[in-house]
Amino acid sequence: MNPILIFRHVAYEGPGYLQDFLLQKNIPFELIRIDENEAIPGDLSKVSGLIFMGGYMSVNDPLPWIGEEIRLIQLALVKDIPVLGHCLGGQLIARAMGATISRNGVTEIGWHQTSKFDNVESRIWMAGLDNDMELFHWHSETFNFPVGAVPILTNRHCKNQGFVVGKTLALQCHIEMDSTLVKCWVQKNVKHLIPSDSIQSADEILQGLPTRIERLNSIADVLYSHWATGLPQY
Repeated sequence: MNPILIFRHVAYEGPGYLQDFLLQKNIPFELIRIDENEAIPGDLSKVSGLIFMGGYMSVNDPLPWIGEEIRLIQLALVKDIPVLGHCLGGQLIARAMGATISRNGVTEIGWHQTSKFDNVESRIWMAGLDNDMELFHWHSETFNFPVGAVPILTNRHCKNQGFVVGKTLALQCHIEMDSTLVKCWVQKNVKHLIPSDSIQSADEILQGLPTRIERLNSIADVLYSHWATGLPQY
């Protein structure tokens, strides 16, 4: 099986639990470190899938690699290669499909209840999961749903939390988190954690972390497992 390419945009926003999942399933992958100026491949002939992580930058920023990643996503969609995006990664997928990315009504940071849409795709991708789930969030922008996309997740702070198109999954939330990532993000961004209705304090985010991470990982297992069914030879 050819490897999956994982695109990291910020050194401390790596694949986290996603890496654990891929190792457990013996799915080969390669990490492309955009933060270290590693080259974006233009050929997908030996690639099984594409995964895009988050980042503090905006899809609307004039960064050369953003356009390159969008073109790569568009090529993958044409070739029916599965694509998965987290937060910034989900926004890149939406933009590649012609949707707009704009400021969300509020900045959303921390553990917030998120709900499934009542449709067939939602039931397939999240089979066995509760309708309401506590997921991790850290964003100030949001995507519109592209034409042809099926929405699967929503919440009161940000209406558009996730959508699917065929084998592709785009998420505004962060299901890839593990305890190390959460602690690191809090430490590096504590000045932004001014409590409000949509922003939790550092203490609130870290409260009960092992239990919250265990629940989040079980949710990620379901979504990642269904996404993996689209990989060739899996």
